[in-house]
Order: sequence, then C-alpha cells, then structure tokens
Amino acid sequence: MNNFADERDYKILEKDKYTFSVLGRIIGGECELLFTDHERLIICFSRKPFPVWIWTPDDVTKEEKEKAYGIVSENGLLAAGHSFNLKYDLADYFIRRASESALDLSITTNMFAYDCPNPIEPHVQADGELHRCVAEDIDELVEFLDFFHKETGIDQESLEAYRQRGEGGIRNGSLFFWRNADGRNVSSCSCNFRANGDLASIGLVYTREEYRRKHYAENLVYQVTKMAKNAGYMPTLYTDADYAASNACYEKIGYVLKGKLCTVG
Repeated sequence: MNNFADERDYKILEKDKYTFSVLGRIIGGECELLFTDHERLIICFSRKPFPVWIWTPDDVTKEEKEKAYGIVSENGLLAAGHSFNLKYDLADYFIRRASESALDLSITTNMFAYDCPNPIEPHVQADGELHRCVAEDIDELVEFLDFFHKETGIDQESLEAYRQRGEGGIRNGSLFFWRNADGRNVSSCSCNFRANGDLASIGLVYTREEYRRKHYAENLVYQVTKMAKNAGYMPTLYTDADYAASNACYEKIGYVLKGKLCTVG
C-alpha cells in the first residue's frame, strides 16, 4: 500500500464517478491518512470530524474486505469512533467483524448520489431571488452552517471552524442564500466548482424551519444547479436516502439517482 495518490487512483474512481466524487476531491488535498494500492482499494481520511472514505470495486473479495478492515483497525480508526463512508457489501463485513471484537458498528445514514444532466425549472416559483454570499453575510452564514450540521448530525465543528469555512466559501464564491421578497435569507446552499474533473458538488442545503414548504430550497438548488451546468460542470449531490421529501424535491428539478452508499459508525 502507498500513502500517495496518482493518476491511477483518479482513473479507478471513474468507475464510481458520482458516488465517490468527494473521495476524488480529498485524495488530492491534505489528508491525515491515505492508503491506496492504486487498483482495488483506496482509504482516505481528511481530518476530524469528517468520515473515512473507503473505495472498493463492486466485485470486492473477502480477502480485500479483511485487508480494508485491518488497515482501519491497525490505524486506530475503529477504536477512536470514526465513521466510514463505503458500499453496502463492505459495510456489512465491517459490522460483522467489529462485533467479533465487541465493537458496536451500525449503518447510521443511507446515502443517494445524484447528478443532474438536464435541470428542470421548478413548477412553483418562490418569491425572492438567489444571493451569492458576501463578507457582510458571514455571521448569518455561520448560523446556517451550525443549524445544518446540528440537524443532520454529521461533521459537527465549532462556530470558529464554521466561520473559517464560511470565509473561504465567500472568497471563492461557492456559498449562496435564497433571499425572499421581505429581504430575509431563508435558505442556504453551497456549490463547489473547484478541481474535481468536470463535476460540481452541491451541498449544505438548509432552510429555516419557519420557511419550509414554500419552495425556497427547490428554487435555490435549481438556480445554483443551472449556474454549474452553464459553467460546463455536471452538478452532483448527496442526500440522505431516508428523507423522501428532499429527494423528491431534487428529482423534480432534474436530479437522477446514480449510486448508493452508506455511513457506518
């Protein structure tokens, strides 16, 4: 196993281009842990509180599953309580193997991976307009980030960490609000256009509770999706597979299911 990624890793990830688009981004950055054989196994962990990503081919063998389990175990990731994003077959193996060591692993999130080749304009036009976040929005943006992570229960960080992420997103123009007709920022969204081949990643979709079911998020995601598409990227996003309402919203504006994976923790 090597501790560096090269063109071989990006080539094998093309087989799961949408499902593992995040892994495709993080292997090119700074990682706390990276193992790859450049053929059948990639294990990558950026930093806490983010999950460990594990890619294996669809025809993964029992020996390869054990190899993946051994690497994360030997590096203390199981004992430290990390979560893992992986395919269901490998998830089942991890859960069974952990139980043999009295470790309680289970699937915490079922995820869908979507792309959007042809954005469809929402049937209901929400009042207001798209607003790209600027420096003056940082305090409210931190609030939105905090709300989003608390509600989803994933990747929770400090308010200062959210501020740093928000300031970075403002600088590169990747963070957006939907501002309603009363001038209130009611929904948030991110769109990462940065180096990941031809993909743009949509995320951080959150609407203030009192403004839900008014089509704000649907219109916001559509506008940002269309922006990514017009810039020459394929829009992609991950959703919680168990949130039927949000998945239906994305499908209405043209998102197509491309893959499934889960989080084990």
